[in-house]
Amino acid sequence: MDIGLLSLILVVVLFGLLLAGLWVGFALMAVGLVAMELASNAPVASVFARRVWGSMNVWDLTALPMFIWMGEILFRSRLSSDMFEGLAPFTRRLPGRLLHVNVFGCALFACVSGSSAATTATVGRMSLPELKRRGYDPSIAIGTLAGSGTFGFLIPPSIIMIVYGAATEQSIARLFLAGVGPGILLAALFSAYVMIWALLNRDGMPPPEPKAGPGEKLRALGLLLPTVLLIVAVIGSIYAGFASPTEAAVLGVAGALAIAWFSGGLDRDSFVTALRGAAITSCMIAFILAGASFLTVAMGFTGVPRILAAWIGEQGFSHYALLAVLLVFFIVLGCFLDGISIVVLTTSIILPMVLAAGIDPIWFGIFLVLVVEMSQITPPVGFNLFVIQSITGRNIFEIAYYALPFFLLLVLATAILTVFPEIALWLPGTMMSN
Repeated sequence: MDIGLLSLILVVVLFGLLLAGLWVGFALMAVGLVAMELASNAPVASVFARRVWGSMNVWDLTALPMFIWMGEILFRSRLSSDMFEGLAPFTRRLPGRLLHVNVFGCALFACVSGSSAATTATVGRMSLPELKRRGYDPSIAIGTLAGSGTFGFLIPPSIIMIVYGAATEQSIARLFLAGVGPGILLAALFSAYVMIWALLNRDGMPPPEPKAGPGEKLRALGLLLPTVLLIVAVIGSIYAGFASPTEAAVLGVAGALAIAWFSGGLDRDSFVTALRGAAITSCMIAFILAGASFLTVAMGFTGVPRILAAWIGEQGFSHYALLAVLLVFFIVLGCFLDGISIVVLTTSIILPMVLAAGIDPIWFGIFLVLVVEMSQITPPVGFNLFVIQSITGRNIFEIAYYALPFFLLLVLATAILTVFPEIALWLPGTMMSN
């Protein structure tokens, strides 16, 4: 069958099934079955069984449900209120004042969550009502939360980095290290934008609050201490070489249970609910990974990735041109698919041409995560938008409009990372070589 016709059929089948409401994992499996039936004589059942089992029988993936469970536990603890009270005294004198709590709070929670949606929900359920009560402009309050909530994908431990590492056989520890520099860059860009906005829109800011005294700041540090200790235990153990990502995830769950217990947020019902939520999310991701793994093999039989990579190579694109094309492609795809689906669906096709162009796969993983972060705040399928809608009750397109400046800052951060790749590669190159 002609490759062009086959590709068209597979795209129509995929989006037809997704529009019909079929789960992403099963839709990917169905497309793989169609591809093999049309383009191969290989035994479909045997290939399917081996690939699905092989995609699940990966030790690194055991970290995934543990990090998800850790985030679910912390989501049900008092961590969000403690972070708000702990960060507020240190931001009152900055231009933008408590708006920075959204940025710094999301960055902190991302260090112990790994999930963009969980980060947005945990910080937002405390910060948005409090900022509204104190008279902050809702557009910038909602925008900062929508944008900063995406830190959950970039700042380690990141669930999507684990998925990318498992799908591409890259070191998860290296990916975690590579996410630190871009995470700091993005937080700095967001914080700088908040300061500039506050200086230009003084009418949208409430009256200044009293300066925090030494006693209040000391109490605030005490509230932040459990979060900082958990970050040091989880991330520090990985970076110091004391624990693998899986072992650090188990340590993180134990720490999250301790924090929830001592803060009074852990009882039988919340424990069971957190465990059930983690199991549901983990199973969803497992189905997506299994379907994507089978689709990867099926696409190999069709020859589409090889022909596409060869065609891209014949165009003579420079690195910058190739990445610009991929940036636009992923932004469009992000309007219709969630981040994890984008990663597992595209890596088998995109990665060969990326490697052929001489682009570092660790750096490309961070590039991909940044672009996937954009999908979290682009309608109609932006998960962060839905989370904020559930908190505020506002129209999803109104929330997307408020998040637009932060979407543009994500694009800017991607451009900076492209021009200066060492922002992502310096830390893993330094620490992993010692």
